[in-house]
Amino acid sequence: MSWCDRRAFLGALGAAGLALAGCGFTPAYGPGGAAGALTGAVALSEPEDRAGYLLNRRIEERIGRAPAGRYRLETAIETDTGDFGTTSTGSTTRYRIASVVAFTLTDTTSGAEVLRDSVESFTDYSATGSAVATLASERDARERLMVILADRIVDRLILSATDLPG
Repeated sequence: MSWCDRRAFLGALGAAGLALAGCGFTPAYGPGGAAGALTGAVALSEPEDRAGYLLNRRIEERIGRAPAGRYRLETAIETDTGDFGTTSTGSTTRYRIASVVAFTLTDTTSGAEVLRDSVESFTDYSATGSAVATLASERDARERLMVILADRIVDRLILSATDLPG
C-alpha cells in the first residue's frame, strides 16, 4: 500500500467514524456507553462447581464485582464431552467439550426478570500425550470454554443494557 493509498484509507476511516457518531453510535465502553451501566451493577450467583467459578471469574473481570448489585445474574451450565478424533485402531486422540449456559438477569429492586437468554460454544483438546498431559489439556480446555462463554454472556448483557431499567 503506497503512502497516498494509506492516507486515503485513513481519511475514509475517519469519515466513517464521523458518520457513526452522527447516527447516535456510542462506544460500549466509552462515556455514556452501555457497558458503563453494567460495571459494578451485576451480582453473580454462587458457583456450584469449578466451571461456575471460572465463568463468574471472567464475568467479574469484564464488568466488575458487585455483591449487592442493581441486577442479579443467575447461570446454569450444561456440559457434554465426547470423542472427536480417533485413530484407525480406535484410540481417541481428541475430545470435544460443548457447553450451554442459560442465564437470567433480574432487577433486584423490582424482582422483574429483564433478560433471559443462553449462549453456547465448544472447544477441543488433545489426548495424544501422557495421562498427566491429557488431564492438563482437558483442564485448560474447560477453562478456555468458560472464558468464551462468559465473554458471550457479557456481550449479550452489553447489547441489552440500553433496554434495562435505569
